[in-house]
Amino acid sequence: MTETTPFDIPGFLKNLPLLPGVYRMLDETGNVLYVGKAKALKKRVSSYFQKTDHSPRIQLMISQIKQIEVTVTRSEAEALLLENNLIKSLKPKYNILFRDDKSYPYIMLTGHEFPRVAYYRGGLDRKNQYFGPYPNVWAVRDSVHLLQKIFHLRTCEDTVFHNRSRPCLLFQIKRCSAPCVDHISPEAYAADVQSARLLLEGKQKDVIDRLTDDMQKHAEAFAYEKAAVVRDQIRQLQTVQEKQFISSNVSQMDTDIVAVVIAEGTACVNLVMIRGGRHLGDKALFPGHVSEETTAAEVLDAFLQQHYQSMSPPALIVVNHAVEDDSLEALLSEQAGRKIKLNSNPNGERRVWLQMAEKNAQLALAQRLLSKASQDMRLQALADALVFDEMPERIECFDISHTQGEATVASCVVYDKRSIQPSEYRRFNISGITPGDDYAAMRQALTRRYGKLVEQKEAGEEVKLPDLLLIDGGLGQVNIALEVLAEVGLPDLPIVGVAKGEDRKPGLETLIIPQQDRSINMASDAPALHLIQQIRDEAHRFAITGHRAKRGKARVQSSLQEIEGVGAKRRQRLLTRFNGMQGLLAASEEDIAAVEGIGASLAERIYRQLHE
Repeated sequence: MTETTPFDIPGFLKNLPLLPGVYRMLDETGNVLYVGKAKALKKRVSSYFQKTDHSPRIQLMISQIKQIEVTVTRSEAEALLLENNLIKSLKPKYNILFRDDKSYPYIMLTGHEFPRVAYYRGGLDRKNQYFGPYPNVWAVRDSVHLLQKIFHLRTCEDTVFHNRSRPCLLFQIKRCSAPCVDHISPEAYAADVQSARLLLEGKQKDVIDRLTDDMQKHAEAFAYEKAAVVRDQIRQLQTVQEKQFISSNVSQMDTDIVAVVIAEGTACVNLVMIRGGRHLGDKALFPGHVSEETTAAEVLDAFLQQHYQSMSPPALIVVNHAVEDDSLEALLSEQAGRKIKLNSNPNGERRVWLQMAEKNAQLALAQRLLSKASQDMRLQALADALVFDEMPERIECFDISHTQGEATVASCVVYDKRSIQPSEYRRFNISGITPGDDYAAMRQALTRRYGKLVEQKEAGEEVKLPDLLLIDGGLGQVNIALEVLAEVGLPDLPIVGVAKGEDRKPGLETLIIPQQDRSINMASDAPALHLIQQIRDEAHRFAITGHRAKRGKARVQSSLQEIEGVGAKRRQRLLTRFNGMQGLLAASEEDIAAVEGIGASLAERIYRQLHE
């Protein structure tokens, strides 16, 4: 056995450069404990071992450090970007982590001759124009509906737009001007798009002034019907302004309001987005790795660094605590390529915004703590019912879904940290088994899941094993789970089978506890049973969603391949012309017949077989 050379801290610190960069603290197994950035690596890293007034959390971290790695960068701004990338990928246990599984939503105006307005998530494409980000989905959809109502912009997909022969229902209810069938000229539609663009930029006054000029021109030309349409648009815009939750009378400067509150070792960050003086809504975020010693200023610093790595910050960020990192404002400005100001002591209207954000953070945190207390009660009740010495923290549940053996899918959902954890869900496409064999499907899914985790653990990687494994099934599935866990080296992992009751009625489930050689039935109103039902139902939902998607894809693809006369080239032409199967399913016989190599008779056969 080779002895490990002790880490020479003094020697390491002596040779550190006075340059910007990122440092990583590692434990004895090589796991990253903490990632940080520094303007001068030597000074920052040395401070951990020279100061004595660290919080208990940092003192504990320092006691576990067995190795330090550093990466020198060209600037502190570059170090900030690298630090955030490493925090996101490594998830160090002593860094405050903000995990948001979904990207923020935008409103998109496409770059077509007749642009489409749509809700959008994902990477941004230069050929389209994006407005946002918005803090919530409802805020985006509300704005899209507003644009439809006032400016009658189209929202349909290109496959529908290019294949219309008459206006759709949205035209009838005055939510679209039907550019698909030339009910509006390109010039008039472009004017509506420009007005919508100004409105999204927060320039309501400019829009109203522009529309007022148009109304007067129509009236002077005796086009009173057109003038009346524009008049209605102006009235709707004025109504929207009156209903606006907050509108700025002081400044049209884009602003984010960030308020942090902490209670009982839990932190909440309330983010408010104001663009062009218009309040777009707020979002409550709850970071991980927060302890009793964590301060609000530390949470705020972590949020500002991590949040604005993936999106451009507004010109002004109002915060409810002074930022500890003096260089953060300069770093954000350098990263954005323009001046960014952080203000922890606002006046007037912005102070009102900040107070509201802080109040909303307190309310969201109170709800979170109440939910946490409720989950603690459920977990303790479950531990008592199952006769566990300790309350289970992490629970994983498996379910199998198929239709008479077709497109079998297994799901694994995770309950941890007092809530469901969608980012840790897993699906398993089951293959190589007799169709309809649920036991074989369960064996394959469990073997793939826990065989891999055991291999990672033996390789020295940090893995999360459940404290309790739920199996949606009876004694047969439970016995399979026992066999698999014994084979992979986890024979002591507690298992509970959730067997459905008579007529599958909720509340009549039987819980099978094989390691205790017993089964129990709980009262239908038992908190522990409610927790199990919540996790089991989520596993079922996740499994059946994956199964339906897999089954639908397989059926559609196979049906197209089975059509006589449709070979590989014709399939490619069809899918290319209609942008995939969804567009092909929406196409008419005439549209299909217009594709190169497809005649009327073959189009009729394709349409009939796809819509049987």
